[in-house]
Amino acid sequence: MGIYARKILPFMMDKMLGTPELDGYRRRLLAPARGRVLEIGFGTGLNASHYPPTVERVVAVEPNDGATKRADARIAGARVPIELRVAPGEEVPADDASFDCVVTSLVLCSVTDLGRTLSEIRRVLKPGGRYLLFEHGLCDDPKVQKWQHRMNGFQKRVFGGCHLNRPIHRAVEESGFTFEAVENFYLKAGPRFGSFCTMGTAVAGTASHVDRA
Repeated sequence: MGIYARKILPFMMDKMLGTPELDGYRRRLLAPARGRVLEIGFGTGLNASHYPPTVERVVAVEPNDGATKRADARIAGARVPIELRVAPGEEVPADDASFDCVVTSLVLCSVTDLGRTLSEIRRVLKPGGRYLLFEHGLCDDPKVQKWQHRMNGFQKRVFGGCHLNRPIHRAVEESGFTFEAVENFYLKAGPRFGSFCTMGTAVAGTASHVDRA
């Protein structure tokens, strides 16, 4: 992993993803978190301050050790204990059925193997556990999709393998999850090709309710 990925990219992402709008979505995402939580793709720790006191402990994994160095102060200031491990989402260092919740936020776009990461999430969740996600990806507007496909190569090169055109909603369901509740929407800031998001709570198998904003 080179200097750009370890030094420059974490700084850029910290500034770009630490906006008031995104902080609001992080608070909403994490409000239902309970018990023992796994966060995949902890990055620079932007979720740390939003975990509610209903969380007993967070085990966070992040493959970029350059990003983890920027997370230390946020971990120290969090209301709940957070243990950070350097590891990829495709290889979570945890036992089967060991977490009440798994969290991902704006990370499935850049994991090396999306299907394997989602499989790991299922593996480590306890029966009845919740998967809380807030992710950007492929939208349902063909005109915007064209720009997502056109810009995808540039996006991956500049932003550490981030894909604009991963079908997050569909991929989660195809991995054996069912959404209890889900919203698909555009962020207010940024171009539409980079701001289509899916946020929701998923489990392994009940009816879903979809809100489109």
